[in-house]
Amino acid sequence: MNRVLVTGGAGTIGAAVVRRLLGDPAWEVRVSDQREAPQWMREGCEVHVGDLRDVEQARMATKGCSHVIHLAAIVGGIGNFHKLPHTLTEVNNALYNGVVRAALDCDVTRFTYVSSSMVFERATQYPTPESHIHDTPIPRSAYGFSKLTGEVYVRAAHDEHGLDYTICRPFNAYGPGEMPEDEPGIAHMVPDVIKKCLALPEGAPLPIFGDGTQTRTLTHIDDIADGIVTATASEAARNEDFNISAGDERTVAELAEIIWAACGRAPGDFALEHLPTYEVDVVRRWPDVSKAKDVLGWNARISDKDGIAQTVEWLRGALPA
Repeated sequence: MNRVLVTGGAGTIGAAVVRRLLGDPAWEVRVSDQREAPQWMREGCEVHVGDLRDVEQARMATKGCSHVIHLAAIVGGIGNFHKLPHTLTEVNNALYNGVVRAALDCDVTRFTYVSSSMVFERATQYPTPESHIHDTPIPRSAYGFSKLTGEVYVRAAHDEHGLDYTICRPFNAYGPGEMPEDEPGIAHMVPDVIKKCLALPEGAPLPIFGDGTQTRTLTHIDDIADGIVTATASEAARNEDFNISAGDERTVAELAEIIWAACGRAPGDFALEHLPTYEVDVVRRWPDVSKAKDVLGWNARISDKDGIAQTVEWLRGALPA
């Protein structure tokens, strides 16, 4: 039996990872988060509440665990990256300090670091393979840089101290569990656009950032969770990195149209209002997913259409009337 610590386990992806782990009898699960864990999580897991930037708290959370899946971080949408660049850099780097140090002190067998597609923010090769990380230009955004820093941390801990790691890079996570914010761009694209679409007056165009030609590869949180857990359990994933993603590249305009239809709006009424975008807005995001398939036997299964429909249904019930 392996005991795994999931940092940030009360977050959207974290909760999906915990659900996936609880469905597998090979794992005992401990969650560490400063947010309150939901009832189902408290019933199925050990729960540690504390600030993992504090090394002592990180050691308390990690003690007795054979594995760590590190998700705790400040995340969000493109607006968040521009609004809180120093805060997210400071917090995320402090979390790496605490959690990696604790993993070393507690003799963790495997450290799974959940990175981000934003490390490939300025990629020049498409579809983008994992090996491109050594050649892609450094991210311009503070968030992308902070997630790349986490990858450097775990590789350095391996090189100097022998900490075995696996790096997982989710691409464009979406799904039930993430609420949109009052200010557009603070949360991720899908909940933001769904909220706009549900509230839109009849005949009004749907606002999006940019001209809509920028591309994304949406990946449902349940697929991401399955990929992370599969990689964490795989011996072949030891000291390797993986793009954990679906493979379908779509323009933002195409995704907006899928959301429009899922919200029950008439296809013939679909129109876009193009808002000024941010200084850093990724033009193209399309990962090569062959390594995860070849090494792990893993691939994403949930289609954009099905996943967005599920997310719309969840948000209809979760948003204030």
